[in-house]
Amino acid sequence: MKNLLLASALIVICTAMTAQTPPTPVATQNTIYVGADGKFEAAPDTAVVQFGISPQEETSQAAYAHASRSAEQVRELLRKNGIDPKSAQVGFFSLQPVYDYRNPKRKLIGYRCNTNVTLKLKDFSKIGPILQGLSDLDISEDQSLSYILDNMDQAKTKAAQDAIQRARTEAAAVASAAQRTLGELVYASVDIIEAPRPIAYRAMAMKAGMASAQPEPTAEFSAQDVTVTAHVNAMFALK
Repeated sequence: MKNLLLASALIVICTAMTAQTPPTPVATQNTIYVGADGKFEAAPDTAVVQFGISPQEETSQAAYAHASRSAEQVRELLRKNGIDPKSAQVGFFSLQPVYDYRNPKRKLIGYRCNTNVTLKLKDFSKIGPILQGLSDLDISEDQSLSYILDNMDQAKTKAAQDAIQRARTEAAAVASAAQRTLGELVYASVDIIEAPRPIAYRAMAMKAGMASAQPEPTAEFSAQDVTVTAHVNAMFALK
């Protein structure tokens, strides 16, 4: 029979499972239901440097003063490299007592200031000097560097567009095999999956002079591409 009973059947093509299960549309006559994946890849345009300022002193006043001096050193480092200190963002600030828990009476041994700072850089040539400078200052237990796309919404849109196009192509192929013509899109659900942002560098603070003769660990390497994927479940009409 020419209509091949497609008038009352739903053809399903599944290309991948997603973390979230979208609602299944109600089957209707003369439709085709397709699942497809799409993606968008691009070189990152922003480097994210994160580090903490965590001095510890015997008194809360001394710890606070030490943190203030360390923060001023960071601001001076940024100015030296042509970066406005206001572009650095503070995630949190805390002043906490430190106890020796090996002592049954939980002896108070000092106070620690904890501050998390995030700096976004568009100019990748400044990454090395900033990381080296932070290591030379010896104010932070660790540093981390990751790469992102600043305009992630645009990347998600392009990934969704790629998934929709693939879904339409697959649906058209099935419709053609059944000697039918693909019609308009009548339903679609989209799940966007952003790949984990790669951590490119993490280092313990180093003494000044130890690393001065060495190139930064990321020298001459390219930043890993950022990948955004999208899964689409789409229903098309059949003519």
